[in-house]
Amino acid sequence: MNKSELIKALAEQKKLHVDESTKIVSAFVDSIKEALVRGDRVEIRGFGSFKIKDYEGYVGRNPKTGDVVHVQPKKLPFFRPGKELKEFINS
Repeated sequence: MNKSELIKALAEQKKLHVDESTKIVSAFVDSIKEALVRGDRVEIRGFGSFKIKDYEGYVGRNPKTGDVVHVQPKKLPFFRPGKELKEFINS
């Protein structure tokens, strides 16, 4: 499911106009992104949690050429599914 499919599903289930459901989904996603940028952990009970993991830089090699490559430190989003979501998927 992509974002437009989620918007359409929300509009159908809650009998909303597509423009309204677009604003709702966009506000939801934007709120999560802003919280992660601030360094906050986002937890949605029954679904899961999002957080940012910091990865240090390192020296690697380009497998094709063998050249040394310096990989910069980075931050990546990480999702951990909640217990209820795991149980729902496995039932």
